[in-house]
Amino acid sequence: MLFLRLCLRLALFGFLGAIWLLAGVYLYLSPNLPDVETLRDVKLQTPMRVYTRNGELIGQFGEQKRSPLKFNEIPPQFVDALLAAEDDNFFNHNGIDVMGLARAVSELVLTGEKGSGGSTLTMQVARNYFLTLERTFVRKFNEILLAIEIERRLTKEEIFELYCNRIFLGHRSYGFGAAAQVYYGKNLAELELPQLAMLAGIPKAPSRNNPISGPEAGKARRDWILGRMEQLGYISGADAQLARAAPVSARHHGARISFDAHYAAEMARQEMLDRFGAAAYTGGYHVYTTVDGELQRTARGAVINGLLTYDDRHGYRGPERRLGQARADGQHLERWRETLADTAVIADLEPVVVTELLADGVNFLRADGSSGYLAFDHGIHRAAPYRGESRVGPRPTSVEEVLAVGDMIRITTGEDGAPWLSQVPAAQAALVSLNPNDGAILSIVGGMGFELSKFNRATQAMRQPGSSFKPFLYSAALDAGFTAASLINDAPVVLEDRSLEDIWRPENDGGKFYGPTRLRWALTKSRNLVSIRLLQRLGIPNLIEYVDRLGFDASDFAPDLSLALGTHAMSPLEVATGYAILANGGYRVEPYLVARVENLEGEVVYAARPPTVCADCDDNAGELPDIGRELSMEEILNGAAPTGPLPRAPRVMEERVNFIIDSMLRDVIRRGTGTRALVLERSDIAGKTGTTNGPMDAWFSGYNRDVVTTTWVGFDNYTPLGRREFGGTAALPIWIEFMAAALAGSEERERPLPEGIVNVRIDPATGQLAGSTQADAIFEYFREEYVPQQTARSDGLPEGDAGLDDLVSDIF
Repeated sequence: MLFLRLCLRLALFGFLGAIWLLAGVYLYLSPNLPDVETLRDVKLQTPMRVYTRNGELIGQFGEQKRSPLKFNEIPPQFVDALLAAEDDNFFNHNGIDVMGLARAVSELVLTGEKGSGGSTLTMQVARNYFLTLERTFVRKFNEILLAIEIERRLTKEEIFELYCNRIFLGHRSYGFGAAAQVYYGKNLAELELPQLAMLAGIPKAPSRNNPISGPEAGKARRDWILGRMEQLGYISGADAQLARAAPVSARHHGARISFDAHYAAEMARQEMLDRFGAAAYTGGYHVYTTVDGELQRTARGAVINGLLTYDDRHGYRGPERRLGQARADGQHLERWRETLADTAVIADLEPVVVTELLADGVNFLRADGSSGYLAFDHGIHRAAPYRGESRVGPRPTSVEEVLAVGDMIRITTGEDGAPWLSQVPAAQAALVSLNPNDGAILSIVGGMGFELSKFNRATQAMRQPGSSFKPFLYSAALDAGFTAASLINDAPVVLEDRSLEDIWRPENDGGKFYGPTRLRWALTKSRNLVSIRLLQRLGIPNLIEYVDRLGFDASDFAPDLSLALGTHAMSPLEVATGYAILANGGYRVEPYLVARVENLEGEVVYAARPPTVCADCDDNAGELPDIGRELSMEEILNGAAPTGPLPRAPRVMEERVNFIIDSMLRDVIRRGTGTRALVLERSDIAGKTGTTNGPMDAWFSGYNRDVVTTTWVGFDNYTPLGRREFGGTAALPIWIEFMAAALAGSEERERPLPEGIVNVRIDPATGQLAGSTQADAIFEYFREEYVPQQTARSDGLPEGDAGLDDLVSDIF
């Protein structure tokens, strides 16, 4: 009895001592515990996502891949799988599960392996958000105390969310939403039971148990979880058995990009970095661009088709690589497969290796190890050898003339669904399309493929625009008092220009000269000599001042007559921005890509405020509306966004000048160098070709009142495109394919005739008023103060004694 009393006393003293010890530890540690309330406002490092204006994902940037989930977005079967793996008593305990700890200890003793964890999900949340991973007694006590406090402050659903969204799960994925995308390319709610159990098993050992790095260990952990789910009554035995039999189906998936718009996404990334700094990569921003998804797809297809068509005209350059093997045995096949796996698919052109030559085609190897057959009449028969930019050899008559075993080639899928021989074009191209009324970038393609080159030729390539620049020279001339009927002599000219450091003998394309020519016809036919003489009469300083007013950076324009032929290098985006002025009635707009930025909560933290055309506003109404002050970075990060009316785009081209130059550019398509565009069967389109010496560059820029688009084709190394290549042959087909989609379903909109414009009959030979009975008279638009005052005589000269002198003066 005495012994029993002694034992009870010792037990009581031990219990009281433990209470005192725990109380002392609590009093010592609790003042230094972090504030659990901060979990309500936790900022997870979430990547930036870039979207089209239609909400299609086109880019994701950030080291940590994360897709935060709300509890109601988590499938119940995954909740069960995770509870079976980590904490099946989660919804019953208060942060510490004594029975769970006991079970974990017993499993460790009996099996020598750790099965279900001793830490509750709440304890893991405390550790993941507040504590380090050091294994010490103090940290464990902090973990327990924090778990109790977290349970007091947050609901079970909030705690479960925090766990699911923070945990590291391998391959740079954080949270189960991101892991589902990385391993299976699906949302968590789309996964089946074996995949859910596989993900639930990763937290124990993310590097070893993930299904890519450790498929066997991951499967073993998955099967154990399925057994636990069966034990706990979450699933039936039949479901567990069926799920265990499922193979490991995971592979690495990138972000679920809707379609290829890498150049636009990269531009948005750079703008976000400039605006938000490094926080752009971790703040979970949703960046909505001005890009139209359907038009972007069309633009990419048009650029690829245009380059492939150009490339096909210039011959086959041979295999991309010769892997140097005469036979295809097992060792070589594996080496070739590895080479193919390391070779990017560029613009949907798949790399394959020839494994066998046949009389009527070749067999080939794909990167996934499968094989295929390429028939001789599926592109091999057209593979005339490249002999230079302007010459090709004869077409082949046999497979052996073109291909050999070990050749790495490119194939594309033809309309018949079968492989066709192709090659990655050596030339490059760019396309940029804008809304002319506010400068919004509707689509932008910077090259054949981002995989081939990240250099964005639409914004970074500085190339001579050639005759594409002429509309701005002619606009300057019209503004200075010339008319579309003014005569300039199309005749040889020899110039000694110091700035050009040589004698310059410019020519028209084809080397012909056509004598006195009206400006409208000279622009329609792109007559170089007329443009040079026009600039002589206008004056170089006047042109530079005029284009500077239009918004071009004229600070480094070379002050010489070659400006008339577009020798000052510009990017396609700069050219398209200039053409927007021609399209919108004469207003300067600035191109922009990012329309708005939202934070994780969906709050708008940035909204673009582009100067916008207001055609019905009074141009003399005074200053533009106040667009608001520039926000500080702190205000932006806290969700501030400017509000108020959009600023008005300023008028930079006189309305009547704009109307006349637009009518002249419509003639370029009706009867000039852009007649291929007549296939669009629209009367409201206008544009201009451009071709530089060599020819090195081919351009077409054109528009209607709703869309303005510039296309460019050339080589990055400035080699010639070929003698028979021009803006109308290389660049215009790309423009046509794109604009056919951009204008589909839209009504034709004619420009209203501005006040002060008159349309009169003139003599086409002299540009003077036509006689009342003149049969070949044509109509021409004039600003009313510049209507010709003389009537042409039957001999083609203006009436009056001074007629001949006036005509000669006007020509020269």
